Order: sequence, then structure tokens, then C-alpha cells
Amino acid sequence: QVQLVESGGGLVQAGGSLRLSCAASGRTFSSYTMGWFRQAPGKERESVAAINWNSGSTDYSDSVKGRFAISRDNAKNTVYLQMNTLKPEDTAVYYCAAVYGSRPYLNQQVYNYWGQGTQVTVSS
Repeated sequence: QVQLVESGGGLVQAGGSLRLSCAASGRTFSSYTMGWFRQAPGKERESVAAINWNSGSTDYSDSVKGRFAISRDNAKNTVYLQMNTLKPEDTAVYYCAAVYGSRPYLNQQVYNYWGQGTQVTVSS
């Protein structure tokens, strides 16, 4: 069982930056692929970024590529999402998720552990 708690959301102006954190419970965090997803009001949840167990491989959705960076610290059981050059369309609830595996999956269907989410609001 893995429990995930996101933090770091807030209100930021367009062009600004935020760093989200996701703290995971459990002793086998390093065995899990971690992903970030988001859901804007009235829209379906979409993938943002994913990172494999040893940070050797990452993947990003086209909408955030070059602006966001996912990383993890297995010693701290934490995954991060550094978000730069934020746009109003990045406004959403951001969720982290975990799945036992070896690849950076962007397909949210494979993830079986989810956090409660943290709100990110980007003002224009």
C-alpha cells in the first residue's frame, strides 16, 4: 500500500514558477514509477509527467515539455514537479500517482495509487 500527499500548490502569476511535492509512504517507494496528472474545471484528467524508479527515464506531455521538470528523491520518498513559465491554461488540480513498474508511464489507467491533489491557479 502506498499513500501519497501532494503539496506546494497555490496562486501564481503567468510566467511564474511553482514546485509541487508528493510525499509517499512505504518502504518500497524506489520500486514505483511516479506520475503527475492534472484536471482542469470541466475537463478530463490528463497526464503531465512521469519518472521511472531510478530517475533514469522521464516522459512529458507535449503541453508541458520544456517548461516542467519531474524529479524524485528516493531517500526522502518524494517526487517533485518543477513548473516554470506557467500559463493560465496550467490552472488545474494536480495529482501525483504511483504504480509498481519500471517505465515512465503517461497512461493514467495503469496507476493504482493516487493522492488527493493540490490546486494550482495561474492568473493572467
